[in-house]
Amino acid sequence: MLLRPVAFAAMFATLAPAAWLHAQAAPQPTRTILDTHDESGVPGKQIVIGTAELPAGGVIGWHEHAGDESGYVLKGNLVLKTRGKPDQVLKAGDHFFNPRGAVHSLAAAPGTDGGVALSTWVVDKGKPLAEPVK
Repeated sequence: MLLRPVAFAAMFATLAPAAWLHAQAAPQPTRTILDTHDESGVPGKQIVIGTAELPAGGVIGWHEHAGDESGYVLKGNLVLKTRGKPDQVLKAGDHFFNPRGAVHSLAAAPGTDGGVALSTWVVDKGKPLAEPVK
């Protein structure tokens, strides 16, 4: 009878580190801000240019911006999810637009190596570029 709890504990001790390592190895998107400028003649607005690199399985969670986003897929295959709209499958050369306040997510297309998007945001100065949304 004592053998079952011991066997369970030994199995858990073996699997737990493997599960932890798998969780730590989850692909993470990389966002890089390339440039930021105040918008000429428009007080309180900034223009921000940046990239998002999504490896296979990578996802940028649901979020919104305090301004408009215009984007272009530089490389690979991505999926833009926007609440209230059908998913938009994107490939290198495609462009997309997210108006102020649109709740959206960007993910590497399933079964692909992911991709890279370049975006320009015109946003409210002094506010975070992106705000997470549940």
